[in-house]
Amino acid sequence: MFVVSVDVDKCEGCSECVDNCPASVLEMADGKASVANGDDCLGCETCVSVCPSGAVTLEEQ
Repeated sequence: MFVVSVDVDKCEGCSECVDNCPASVLEMADGKASVANGDDCLGCETCVSVCPSGAVTLEEQ
């Protein structure tokens, strides 16, 4: 199981993570990225690699 999280203080609201997630795990809310469907995370780390501010993290549990 993978757990993705977004640090809203670091998030710049660019939506790169939302646009590039193949499983639609993330969504935009109030101008920031947030986790919408965390259980669907594939663990591919695309969201982490495209985030320019380092706001997205992924952990395997």
